[in-house]
Amino acid sequence: MTKELHADILIVGGGLGGVAAALGALRAGRSVIMTEEYDWIGGQLTSQAVPPDEHSWVEQFGITRSYRKLRSGIRQYYRDHYPLTEASRAWDDLNPGAGYVSRLCAEPRVGLAVLESMLAPSIGGGKLTILKPYLPISAEVIGDEVKSVTLRHRDSDRVITCSAPYFVDATELGDLLPLTGTEYASGFEAQSDTGEPSAPAEAQPDNVQAVSVCFAMDHVDGNHVIDKPDNYDYWRTYEPHFWGGPMLGFTAPHPRTLEQTTRTFTPNVDDNPLLVDADQRRNAGDGNLWTFRRIAARRNFVPGAYNSDICLVNWPMIDYLDGNIIDKSEDEKARMLKEAADLSYSVFYWLQTEAPRTDGGYGFPGLRLRGDITGTEHGLAMAPYIRESRRILPVTRIVEQDVSMLVHGNNLSKNYRDSVGIGMYRIDLHPSTGGDNYVDVESAPFEIPLGSLLPRRVKNLLAGGKNMGTTHITNGCYRLHPVEWNVGEVAGMLAAHCLNNGLTPHQVQADDGKLQDFQAQLYREGIEIRWPDVRGY
Repeated sequence: MTKELHADILIVGGGLGGVAAALGALRAGRSVIMTEEYDWIGGQLTSQAVPPDEHSWVEQFGITRSYRKLRSGIRQYYRDHYPLTEASRAWDDLNPGAGYVSRLCAEPRVGLAVLESMLAPSIGGGKLTILKPYLPISAEVIGDEVKSVTLRHRDSDRVITCSAPYFVDATELGDLLPLTGTEYASGFEAQSDTGEPSAPAEAQPDNVQAVSVCFAMDHVDGNHVIDKPDNYDYWRTYEPHFWGGPMLGFTAPHPRTLEQTTRTFTPNVDDNPLLVDADQRRNAGDGNLWTFRRIAARRNFVPGAYNSDICLVNWPMIDYLDGNIIDKSEDEKARMLKEAADLSYSVFYWLQTEAPRTDGGYGFPGLRLRGDITGTEHGLAMAPYIRESRRILPVTRIVEQDVSMLVHGNNLSKNYRDSVGIGMYRIDLHPSTGGDNYVDVESAPFEIPLGSLLPRRVKNLLAGGKNMGTTHITNGCYRLHPVEWNVGEVAGMLAAHCLNNGLTPHQVQADDGKLQDFQAQLYREGIEIRWPDVRGY
């Protein structure tokens, strides 16, 4: 028998956008059901194990108040529970991993703990129900309105149907869009459609950014070489036509110049974490792959607490280019994700056995998978890192010309009358399933138009993450952690605002007075909708 639940707002997907949507709706007094298909909430920050990609001003401005609370909570968790050195404990902008990719590189489980603590009072108060691990399997739709979504337990035949006046799709792949018949795009749009300088002449819906299965590792005494992975011989000789050599190697195209660049790899380089400058304006940080996405720098902790740094591998060589998992059968999707995992195991095995060392030898047998850090027995991240989702066909579509510095020069991006947030990141498109090299374009600090969260037709479904109304190209700068959080938070607040005031999302977006009232609410709750006078990079 199918269990039935009801709430004011159903949020499908418990990643960063989903959690932020729940917090935004709960602050407005509304009841929420949030679902998640993995054992951990938090998406790219936790189950996908990706340190937050953030802009250069993140410590001063340019993020929402609640996202700042998350970042502060992670730092405080370390101060409360970890054996930090006195210097690191006193470091205001503590970077536990001292990785160069972000000013806040941390272990995924810490982010999980802080996210759960932010939601705990609402669970205790009976306003929030979290269903995990559950996946959406069908939806009831009447006309242009979603009535309910049915979910199945990941590991059993249990089924729950959830109804609500409003629905937020915060899944990693926009899973509610096909289930509800909401119009969407995927892959590359045609230049004739978008006018984007970097778009191809014809649409390529099956050409999307690669997924990656990340993993954490350290380097300790002993031999920790794993069994030779499935398909290792295939991946060992795999060579994309634009790569310039085998993908399993330290030489790869530079994302910005496409020139062949050789990175170094030095486990446990004895650096001072307090001197790491994680500002991508000055240094992309990927010269030494060990420190690039390091999530635990042993010198931040008292001697003996950590025998090794912990390095998070989200490097170009683990990008899976052999297929697109969007709109494929479950069997096809599972096969491709298995192959992506095989690639990651193969990269790790290559590092252990064949990677060139500076002393002229080969292999680092002391490398050890840290599945305990990522919450798995198999040793890799709990979930694949999804860079690109299905995308709604929105009221307002964000195109390359809106954000590119080639168009705007060294200024802010397009000003939207309906801005509901801000963000900043380069248009950073990884190699794609269609055989394309990096697309990397300088971006101007940008705004998030409310119309990009609204499907053109469906009235009560809101985008809550990477399924917002970008294009394939602008997804490259709107897909990062703080922007996904901002999008989700606004989606949850908008649904609650509409319920509290008898409005629809499209009415709020279209009417200047109603829009300004909502924007004023966003401002009161710490969501910045305009940039100060800053410059892109």
